[in-house]
Amino acid sequence: MGIVKGKWALVTGASAGIGEAVARELALKGCNLILTARREEKLKKLAHELESKVQVRVYQSDVRSNDSVQLLLSHVRCEKITPDFLINNAGLAMGLEPVQEGFIYKWEAMIDTNLKGLLYVTRAFLPLMIEKGEGHVINIGSTAGWQTYPGGNVYNATKFGVRALSDAMSLDLVDTDIKVSCVAPGNCETDFSLVRFEGDKERADKVYSKYKTLEAKDVADAICYILNTPSHVNIPYLRIMPKAQRNIYISRASAK
Repeated sequence: MGIVKGKWALVTGASAGIGEAVARELALKGCNLILTARREEKLKKLAHELESKVQVRVYQSDVRSNDSVQLLLSHVRCEKITPDFLINNAGLAMGLEPVQEGFIYKWEAMIDTNLKGLLYVTRAFLPLMIEKGEGHVINIGSTAGWQTYPGGNVYNATKFGVRALSDAMSLDLVDTDIKVSCVAPGNCETDFSLVRFEGDKERADKVYSKYKTLEAKDVADAICYILNTPSHVNIPYLRIMPKAQRNIYISRASAK
């Protein structure tokens, strides 16, 4: 179970996908959980499954709203809990339109969630971690933060931003014992594409049909490994991709 046993982790976007998988893996390792997302019923169901293993607190919150994040902070402080780990997982992509045909509401959803949401949550909880004197922030990026692709435009920009913020955050915290890591998955089968294509399941399924993609648990395993490294070890970046995918453009389509 290692370092995470008995500690507290705050996971955003915990109702599905990588966030849910991280919660499950941390619970198996004895880490207590503060889970937040917009879909409260899914959070409650997950908490019910995990509360026999660890302590679980569930709060409905929308990272796009700083007022919502501040309410989350007040709830956590009332519980007298300081997260040891902050997993900034909440994020999404919407559409693949070129910039000249883009939809403003999609751009705003991505920027508000992927960048501003990460900042709101970090600004709220990082001072508590600094006061405690230790901790680890993991920001979930993407291989789209290393390489652009047609139609990626604003999503690419937000994930390049997550990468840059992780760099800058690490520098800001150099005189503390807070670690910062950016985990960047490649093609991973979650509801990511279903959200991107606004519920078009047939189109979303095609994204994962060409080869064996990552599963959310694969990314969660990597995150748990990073959190369990000794106190003197820091992993600033981890890019994780399925074997059949070598970058955003090059993959072995026959490797399903």
